[in-house]
Amino acid sequence: MIDSHTHLHLCDDDPAALVAEAEAAGVRRMLTVGIDGASCRAALAAAEDFPQVRAAIGRHPNAAAGFDEADRAELEALAAHEGCAAIGETGLDFYRDAAPRADQERAFLAHAELARETGKPLVIHTRAAEQETLDLLRAHAGGLEVIMHCFSMPARLDECLAEGWWISFAGNVTYPKAAELAGAAERVPGGRLLVETDAPFLAPQPVRGKPNRPAHVVHTARFLAGRRGQSYEALEAQLAANAERLFGW
Repeated sequence: MIDSHTHLHLCDDDPAALVAEAEAAGVRRMLTVGIDGASCRAALAAAEDFPQVRAAIGRHPNAAAGFDEADRAELEALAAHEGCAAIGETGLDFYRDAAPRADQERAFLAHAELARETGKPLVIHTRAAEQETLDLLRAHAGGLEVIMHCFSMPARLDECLAEGWWISFAGNVTYPKAAELAGAAERVPGGRLLVETDAPFLAPQPVRGKPNRPAHVVHTARFLAGRRGQSYEALEAQLAANAERLFGW
């Protein structure tokens, strides 16, 4: 199984323990995602230390305050590392408004440009900013491989699929009150589907209330397989093929 979006640096245990636990659970590949300069460097260090790990390099919208050319240059240098498999996470978050919207948008566009320059997929975070996010992607991400991380807008699923974007589901799809989101997970074509933990956040229902960990992605994957009417093994094979195509695994 593959965890297509995790944050090893934010989890309680050290990366070695998390990777070993995931391996024991059958999670043999994971993408650990940077949200600022320090965490991007930590992600790349994990990619150097563990063959199961690749890194995504980005500046989270909540950390985008004051984003400037120096920040863009830092991301460009980090993205040149051989362990970098994706650009992001980036996007818009108007729920917390931790950074001015103009700064979030400037960072968003810089990430899209970097994804285009490097040929790497673009990892998108969006919260309370659905329309604005879709508008920016349509205007600036044409031709890019776009991953809608922690997909949370089932009413816009058809629009996202029409653009050819990837749909990644986290543990919240397993929650009893997330029926609409679970219904959307049934409709995503297998060739556009990803599964993630977003650890240490959004632990799936069987371990809800505990910090999430990469090993827990198997719970979300089993839920998705059941909702989609396929075996876990068939879903695992499809996700492995998707990750190979998208991240070069």
